[in-house]
Amino acid sequence: MNFKKYSNTMKRQFLQSILCLLLLFISPLFVPPGHAADQINPLLREFPITVNPSALNPPTWWHVPGITPLIWTKDPINMDAYKTTEVKQLNLKPGEYRFGTFTFDFLFKVTLSGTLEYSPTLDQCVDGRGTQVLTIRCSHTQPYPQEPDYPK
Repeated sequence: MNFKKYSNTMKRQFLQSILCLLLLFISPLFVPPGHAADQINPLLREFPITVNPSALNPPTWWHVPGITPLIWTKDPINMDAYKTTEVKQLNLKPGEYRFGTFTFDFLFKVTLSGTLEYSPTLDQCVDGRGTQVLTIRCSHTQPYPQEPDYPK
């Protein structure tokens, strides 16, 4: 290519364009590993949370509103909701959720690190705090935080 017929300004612009293109293609090589993943909003990250209600007796249906099929919407024999005999993995973002059956429900939280948190009053009936596996063992949440509504 004969550069003599071009002005110094045009030569400079041409070289700057080549340099910009070169930097555009080379710059991703200098990004530290894991740096791109750090830019994802932590509230949008999903975590695999396993829900294990298989200890509930008698078996029934369960749901996590907004995530799984609801138990209140159809005939119990033909509904799409999950049975308590099924262990399911749900992809949940950090935030608060509610586990529910026909007889009880409770709140649980998925933390920013993807682990479970729930009220200490549920420790007798629920396992999994600090893990990614929520295990429900009681058909009714016990002990009651207040006096029961009915006599024993």
